[in-house]
Amino acid sequence: MKLMPYSLGLLPLTLLALITPAPAHAGPAAEHTAAEISRFLSDFYGDHGPSAADRQDHVSQVLKDKQTENTEADVLLCAQNEPQDIGVGPVTVAQAAGVGWATVTTHWGSGTIDTFTAYVRLDSEPIRLDDVICAG
Repeated sequence: MKLMPYSLGLLPLTLLALITPAPAHAGPAAEHTAAEISRFLSDFYGDHGPSAADRQDHVSQVLKDKQTENTEADVLLCAQNEPQDIGVGPVTVAQAAGVGWATVTTHWGSGTIDTFTAYVRLDSEPIRLDDVICAG
C-alpha cells in the first residue's frame, strides 16, 4: 500500500479566511432612482389598479393596516371602484427625506378624473408602495 503525502498548501488559505475580518458594510442600501420608481408605479397600478399579488408583496405594512381599518374604500386607489384607466405622472425624488413620489391620475366612466400621491421609500427592498395620500 502506497501512502500519499499530505499537502499543507490549502491550510494557509483556510486559516487566512478564518482570521480575516469580513469586509465592512459598503454603506446604505442602494436607493431607487426616479426611473425605477416610475416603472414600479406604472407596473404596480397598471390600467385598472394593483393585482392581489402586488397588494400582498409590494405594499408597506402601514398601507396594509390602513386598508384593514378602512373597509369602505380602496386606500391604494383612493376610491370605491375600479377605474377605467390609470396614469402615473413624473416622479420626484427627495434623497434627504429618503422618499420618491408621483401623482397618480385615475379616469372614471363618468369622465371624472381624480388624483392622489403615491410614495415609495428609496431604500425599500424589494421596492414597494409606502404610502398614499388622497387629494381630497
